[in-house]
Amino acid sequence: MTKNASDIILNRLMSLHPKHIDLVLTRVWRLLDLLGNPELSLPPVIHIAGTNGKGSTQAMIRAGLEGDGCKVHAYTSPHLARFHERIRLAGELISESQLSLFLEECETANLGAPITYFEITTCAALLAMSRTAADYTLLEVGLGGRLDATNVIAKPELTIITPVSIDHTQFLGATIEKIAAEKAGIIKRGVPVIIGRQCEAALDVIEDIASQKGAPILAHNQHWRVWEERGRLIYEDEYGLRDLPLPNLIGAHQIENAGMALAALRYLEKTDKALEASVTCATWPARLQKLKSGPLVAQAGDAELWLDGGHNPAAGKALIEALSRLPRRPTYAICGMLNTKDIGGYLKYIGESVEGLYGVSIPDETASLTGAETVEAAREQSIEAIEALTVEEAISAITKQSPNARILICGSLYLAGYILRQNG
Repeated sequence: MTKNASDIILNRLMSLHPKHIDLVLTRVWRLLDLLGNPELSLPPVIHIAGTNGKGSTQAMIRAGLEGDGCKVHAYTSPHLARFHERIRLAGELISESQLSLFLEECETANLGAPITYFEITTCAALLAMSRTAADYTLLEVGLGGRLDATNVIAKPELTIITPVSIDHTQFLGATIEKIAAEKAGIIKRGVPVIIGRQCEAALDVIEDIASQKGAPILAHNQHWRVWEERGRLIYEDEYGLRDLPLPNLIGAHQIENAGMALAALRYLEKTDKALEASVTCATWPARLQKLKSGPLVAQAGDAELWLDGGHNPAAGKALIEALSRLPRRPTYAICGMLNTKDIGGYLKYIGESVEGLYGVSIPDETASLTGAETVEAAREQSIEAIEALTVEEAISAITKQSPNARILICGSLYLAGYILRQNG
């Protein structure tokens, strides 16, 4: 097996369906049947859906479980630099040889039938996890929930709905109620559901679906609470208070993500050691991640370089709050976004904290807004903005103007992935 065998197979798998996204479950069920139904042989599953905070919440749950000595599988998407990031087997990123082996097995079983890239790679992840011993499986929904390829677990241990907001309206519906209903499609009969902070409209929908399915509800501000007090995180539920360090992931939104993770760990009856590990040991790239080495960092000199992949209005608001926790520095944004995102809603928040913005196109992404389009959108939000042909060009311009600046590269996980590959 050559080093790049998985890339070759993944490229072949992209041609099996004309659409990148086509939300049905029939193709997934067909392939899983042909593979011997690996979804029935997984360690206890925690299934996570929502608009914002899925990845960070999963990372905190994993850190807590591993801090308690558990072996944990984890599946997430999209990846940033390499596909292997999507699959962890008993705590370790899937190896090249394992990934190629399971992808080939799925490709062979599929017999060339139509199936989307995400569907067949999700089947490969489930197959790999079914053949590796572990104590828990963490599954993050790719898009929506009800018809997502991960929604094939009949009886998970627990489901979690993180905050729901407007996103992917072309697939999930144009209203918060419709989107919430799609996310809540992962709720299973009799399986407890942890519900993060929601607007009233989303919460009503989620609670109604949970009630119809007889799923016990563990909802934010009803059954558990979390807040920041005197530089500490305080978590409270029916069993009492826990006084913990603030999450090492920065921002008020990470305190709320930690609350969902802690609620999950408390439901699983994990130790105080697990609770502390969840907030102190979690890592999650491109969520206000400070880059510390690499060619881009060297180019930036005395300037700080930060990376964030948030791409909707709620993520923009959370990002700015997180930045406010850092020591003050002149801050500039280098922004690239997809044309499917609400760039005006995102930039409305970003503009509150930056001296200026450089708009860039995301390299090799056909759905990227051009740098000029991003600049136009920024100026509509009264942000001083200039187009740059590359991120490197923008860094040079910013550091020439403000050598000690804080430079925030933001707007898309696809841009974040490109940066991590370039700076690796």
